[in-house]
Amino acid sequence: MTASTETYAGTYSGSILDRERIIAKPGFNRWLVPPAALAIHLCIGMAYGFSVFWLPLSKAIPVTDPACADLNLISALFTTSCNWRVADLGWIYTLFFVLLGCSAAIWGGWLERVGPRKAGFVSACCWCGGIVVAALGVMSHQLWLMWLGAGVIGGVGLGLGYISPVSTLIKWFPDRRGMATGMAIMGFGGGAMIGAPLANLLMNAFKTDVTAGVWQTFLVMAAIYFCFMMGGAFGYRIPPAGWRPEGWTPPASKSTMITTKHVHLRDAHKTTQFWLIWLVLCLNVSAGIGVIGMASPMLQEIFGGRLIGQPDLTFSQLGTDQKAAIAAIAAGFTGLLSLFNIGGRFFWASLSDKIGRKNTYYTFFVLGIVLYAAAPTLADMGNKALFVLAFGIILSMYGGGFATIPAYLADIFGTQFVGAIHGRLLTAWATAGIVGPVVVNYIREAQIAAGVEPGPSLYTGTMYILAGMLAVGLVANSLVRPLAEKWFMSDEEVASLQAKTAAANAGPTGSFGIGKGGFDGKAALAWAVVGIPLIWGIWVTVKNTAALF
Repeated sequence: MTASTETYAGTYSGSILDRERIIAKPGFNRWLVPPAALAIHLCIGMAYGFSVFWLPLSKAIPVTDPACADLNLISALFTTSCNWRVADLGWIYTLFFVLLGCSAAIWGGWLERVGPRKAGFVSACCWCGGIVVAALGVMSHQLWLMWLGAGVIGGVGLGLGYISPVSTLIKWFPDRRGMATGMAIMGFGGGAMIGAPLANLLMNAFKTDVTAGVWQTFLVMAAIYFCFMMGGAFGYRIPPAGWRPEGWTPPASKSTMITTKHVHLRDAHKTTQFWLIWLVLCLNVSAGIGVIGMASPMLQEIFGGRLIGQPDLTFSQLGTDQKAAIAAIAAGFTGLLSLFNIGGRFFWASLSDKIGRKNTYYTFFVLGIVLYAAAPTLADMGNKALFVLAFGIILSMYGGGFATIPAYLADIFGTQFVGAIHGRLLTAWATAGIVGPVVVNYIREAQIAAGVEPGPSLYTGTMYILAGMLAVGLVANSLVRPLAEKWFMSDEEVASLQAKTAAANAGPTGSFGIGKGGFDGKAALAWAVVGIPLIWGIWVTVKNTAALF
């Protein structure tokens, strides 16, 4: 053992959650870190699938008081005798993503100080604890308790869990920044593909004449998620100061868009580039999340009877049974979009390593504008396959935008505070979570109020407005430039910030035998733990989308 590794291997007597306890030791395989991140992201990604509980909860009370017809949002929060409306429950979904963005922004700096293990631990406690509180809300029929548990406490867990692996993965994979973050963040897109069918199975198992089986499902899923998230949190390791992959040296970058220096968290939001990238993410997400929110009704109202071999029937002319049939097909469409969403997170983020982050976003915006502008024509043609393919590509770029943005930030601001900077940037997601659905839904309502019948024309204006939003994003992306030298920290300031890690590994920079190896037995086992549930979720989704074609 060399002097440097002898110094490195010294013991640390603090808490097992402390950053100093998770500095990787010689022989550690960096390919163990992505499955740890996936274990957390696949659990918190169930936030996308929570709507599976809305209908069962809206029928939790068999017989309701006639006075429940006058229920409003405030009275719904405290009623124990009236069923909740789907709209009342849907606020939990809004709380998820508002709290995700806010908590990531507020505690991003704390995460950089304490490390990903402690952040992952707190995330598991908040997300799973919030679901338990929500179960108590269902048992006592108190909606405010569900909002507090799942929406607020769970939302904080979402934010911390979402950003916990970002800077760690970028530091472990300086040679493949996009691919590394894509591997983890694709888990957030895939969480609902596992969680939603699992929830259905559990609710059916627990359902009786007097209960919908929701609170029991909450408790079981909270226990499962807690085990997985703890495994992920304790699987995190961070590289020592100065580490780089063995045999890899930073290439002389031909792009001025990739810096080798670092911007302090306190200065990042003062730069024009931060707010331009904020706008880029906000507009890309606003357009995509609007589609997610209207995917099912959009397909049904545009194609109507064509979905069931009755091309002469519009949506308004369909009978109750026919509408139920096309609703099932539209559910398959929503599932198919989820597959494109998760696949796009890995594909586009990996591609960004080859063509650059700015060019990747150029692709998102230009291709997105073309597809949104062409959507009304495809709808008028009645070409179901091309229409579905167009929106599949759009949703792949929606997911790809999430996975590419951490690497974009690392290119512009450096890696020292990228996790915290990413946390602050996620306020763009919180904003988009409100703007996108509101814009899309109000346009649709305005069209209906103007007398437009359900059909392709009902969404024509929406598609052009979404294309316009992407055009603004295209301009914002084109204005992103390398930062001026004044924003970067000095080498002395960076060395001071890295002092604790550097002290644990005195010696020359290099690989120290850390991060070696590829897909060995231990890595294969770690990937199987997260990969098998993901494959099951994909299989269920593919099976359910078969009816679409």
